[in-house]
Amino acid sequence: MTASECIKNRRSIRKFTNQSISHELLAQVVDTASYAPSWKNTQITRYIAVEGDKKAALAKCTDWSGNTAIMDSAPMVVAVTLIKGRCGYERDGSFSTSKGDHWQMYDAGIASEAFCLAAYEQGLGTVIMGLFKEEEAAKLLELPEDRELAALIAIGYPDESPAAPKRKTVEELLSYQS
Repeated sequence: MTASECIKNRRSIRKFTNQSISHELLAQVVDTASYAPSWKNTQITRYIAVEGDKKAALAKCTDWSGNTAIMDSAPMVVAVTLIKGRCGYERDGSFSTSKGDHWQMYDAGIASEAFCLAAYEQGLGTVIMGLFKEEEAAKLLELPEDRELAALIAIGYPDESPAAPKRKTVEELLSYQS
């Protein structure tokens, strides 16, 4: 599979089979995702695989019933977390960019997409979810003070094959200046 095929064919999956994901396979996905670029190679993204009773409890931490149903369907949910105060900063604690601490979410987003593409290559389906009660979910996951919860990714073997939604044209997306 080429990179172009992987990007163009991966879809957000919201219905999964009940087949579990081996921890070895998830480790392969994370290993591949670890090559995602990050600010000054800080590699701030961390993943927490959530299964069983804790996954069921996490599903109750959503702001939308659709996400609850997705998480109930998935055999695993991966919490994407980041180490706070490193991305976009200099060693002395000052910001390197006018974006302040916003850059850390950019890096978490890059890592999340790399994770989803790596999972797709392995025959797994994923959907990145942002509608959840952040404080409640972070408490349930027992995140340390230096961590922030960026997103939740439902992962499993797909039980659907959604068609690609309509895409904007290159002319709408690209402009040139000189």
